[in-house]
Amino acid sequence: MTAGRLFIGGEWIEPEDGYYEVVDPASEEVVGQAPKASRQQVYEAARAAREAFGTWSRTRPEERAAILDRTADLIQRDFTEHARVAQAESGATTSTARGMQVGVGVARFRRYARGALEPVEEGLPPQVHEAGPMGRAGVVGALAVRQPVGVVTCITSYNNPWANPAGKIAPALAMGNTVVVKPAPQDPLSVYRMAAALEEAGVPRGVVNVVSGTGVGVGEAAVDSPDVDMVSFTGSTAVGQRIGEVCGRSMKRQLLELGGKGAAIVFADADLDAAVAGIGTTFSFYSGQICTAPTRAIVDRRVYAEFVTRLAAYAHALRVGDPRAEGTVIGPVISAAHRGRVEAYVELGRKEGARVVTGGERPEVDGRGFYVAPTLLADCTPDMRVVREEIFGPVVAVVPFDGDEDEAVALANDSEYGLIDYVWTGDVARGFRVARRLRSGGVGVNTIGRNMEAPFGGFKKSGVGRDVGSYALHTYSEVQSIVWPG
Repeated sequence: MTAGRLFIGGEWIEPEDGYYEVVDPASEEVVGQAPKASRQQVYEAARAAREAFGTWSRTRPEERAAILDRTADLIQRDFTEHARVAQAESGATTSTARGMQVGVGVARFRRYARGALEPVEEGLPPQVHEAGPMGRAGVVGALAVRQPVGVVTCITSYNNPWANPAGKIAPALAMGNTVVVKPAPQDPLSVYRMAAALEEAGVPRGVVNVVSGTGVGVGEAAVDSPDVDMVSFTGSTAVGQRIGEVCGRSMKRQLLELGGKGAAIVFADADLDAAVAGIGTTFSFYSGQICTAPTRAIVDRRVYAEFVTRLAAYAHALRVGDPRAEGTVIGPVISAAHRGRVEAYVELGRKEGARVVTGGERPEVDGRGFYVAPTLLADCTPDMRVVREEIFGPVVAVVPFDGDEDEAVALANDSEYGLIDYVWTGDVARGFRVARRLRSGGVGVNTIGRNMEAPFGGFKKSGVGRDVGSYALHTYSEVQSIVWPG
């Protein structure tokens, strides 16, 4: 298998639209050639998935589980090389490429190998019917059964070329669906490696198909194909809205995990060291390219100055540089274009009146690479675009509030987004009380940690649907009711 071929119907196929270069964000060197599928080839991939669906959906759960388990074994076998490629195409630090990318990818295949064996039937209480127009008196039993949706298009994000695709492909397959995977154009090589592991593990022909490209036509075809029943997408809200419009016309199911502008409320009684460390992950984790990052710090004025000083010191101490070098905490962002976008937002913040406490200038790392300095914007107001819009980079905006709980909640909820918010307080009861008032799909109380069985998804423009854990299995299924006379 070479990265220069598409994977369609169990075959490695030459792309009709040629190839494009995949670039290392750290060195700006070419790390591989990725195939560019034509619209027709995308439709062929969806047809292959449709043809494979009938048989795959009827396979025994134990068989599906065995294939997912073997896939995890095979990914683990080639772990080091997978991590090397993931790092080269995404710019992740070594620890992130190994632990949070490939490592999480393995874990998700393991999790949904177990998931394939979870019950899909639920008995419902019988009902007693009196005689009437619908028939004689009697007892009617009922069963709720989760059935696979059909062909699922999985469109993945660039910030994690292993965990994100695995989190879509594995639960979809576990439920008996077949998939067409359209990886992010910036780092598709890892997804082709995943497809090769699935092939070696014995996944039947057509059950998994991978098509890539740089133009919008590939993604459009993967969404509008008449053979596709569901679209699972992780990416920007703007693209998610367009996908939703297309899906709505033919009533396709959707799972949309979109943008975020996570609010982090810091009350005066909070452990500031913990709050600073948690919010500071915005700078370092994926170089800020993560929708769950706490990028809006809403801080009680009584501790505001101290918080800004501590967070600035935290950011200033983070080492920016070659992600392969020992001690590097912040690597590059994904591309020159994205670096320009982040820098433009920092400049906009200046013009809007924000104070640049640290960062704001392009770091020099051997004269190459798409690096952005961790940047702290203080004295922000709720109307600023840097407070309201997703920057998707190592930038935190700090907004003060006067200590009133209602004001803090109002500021946090004053957003088009609602993916994950955070609350730091010494009063645990208040933490949970405030969490319940936040219009957000998830809330961390005194932590940025996640429970990987908890449902994940957003309110408002942060998305539609929930995945992770058993919730992903529910998302990639339809519920059918079966009734009978008792």
